[in-house]
Amino acid sequence: MIKISKGRAALLAAAALATGAIASSLSAHGNVTPQAVDTSALPDLVGGNDTWVTVNPYRGNEKALEIGQSAYGQNCARCHGLDAISGGIAPDLRYLETGDSGDEWFVQRFQHGSSRDGKVYMPPFGEVLGQKAGWAIRTWIESKHTEE
Repeated sequence: MIKISKGRAALLAAAALATGAIASSLSAHGNVTPQAVDTSALPDLVGGNDTWVTVNPYRGNEKALEIGQSAYGQNCARCHGLDAISGGIAPDLRYLETGDSGDEWFVQRFQHGSSRDGKVYMPPFGEVLGQKAGWAIRTWIESKHTEE
């Protein structure tokens, strides 16, 4: 029978716990399935999810703001940070241009994602989450805008 001192047992337990925490953290950044967004409370858009409008139709809509906050937390925060405050991995979305002029960039990135040299930096969400969810997220992000 092998005897292990209390100190060594505590060290082994701490190492096992740290290994488990690191492993679960690493796998959290792997292939992540986008979470569905219930947009049934928002007005329908002409063209549905197939024909995207060019200007945010939900700007100023309190229900869109609420839905956008939840959708952002479920689908965007893991990379862009809680409250749209980036930890440095992905852009800090509080600095996005607001209003109609910023909508064009947002919808392009939301629909098609971003990749360079064969590396995907942001997956496309347009077909997965749809136009209504995209504009709700944009509505919430604009509420977090800062010039700092």
